[in-house]
Amino acid sequence: MYKVGEKILYPMHGAGIVEAIETQEIFGEEREYYVLKMPMDGMKVKIPVDNAENIGVRNIISESEAVKVMEYIEEYTGEVNSNWNKRYRENIVHIKSGNIFEVAAVLKMLMCRDRQKSLSSGERKMFASAKQILNSEIMLSTDVSAKDVEEQLNSIIDRSLEK
Repeated sequence: MYKVGEKILYPMHGAGIVEAIETQEIFGEEREYYVLKMPMDGMKVKIPVDNAENIGVRNIISESEAVKVMEYIEEYTGEVNSNWNKRYRENIVHIKSGNIFEVAAVLKMLMCRDRQKSLSSGERKMFASAKQILNSEIMLSTDVSAKDVEEQLNSIIDRSLEK
């Protein structure tokens, strides 16, 4: 069980800080919920405590792991499926996994694709989601602002495209 003040990742939403643990009655049943404050937009999300592990909630990465993620993004050169529908489904699976390296791969692929030709509206939403997930986790693990993390990511992508 996570404690108030801990930094955790909620796949598909990003990293946040456990602000409280509340008990709520829903349909006559009392359940405990983590109240997670998301640093990117201040939004609050409630996660059922008894289901947190099943949905992939985990501790955020360490600062040294955040550095490895940035290095991974610069070096990543994965194949891009040309079939939009298949590529979209694969990317959703990667993002839902909660694995920061898989999210980083999706982000880089979409950033590169966006610079080569414009993304579809579905991929644009996925790009925004992957960016928020990655930025929030790196921001919380390194104590760097969201703006600075985004600038670092853009710089890394620029360097990797020049290679």
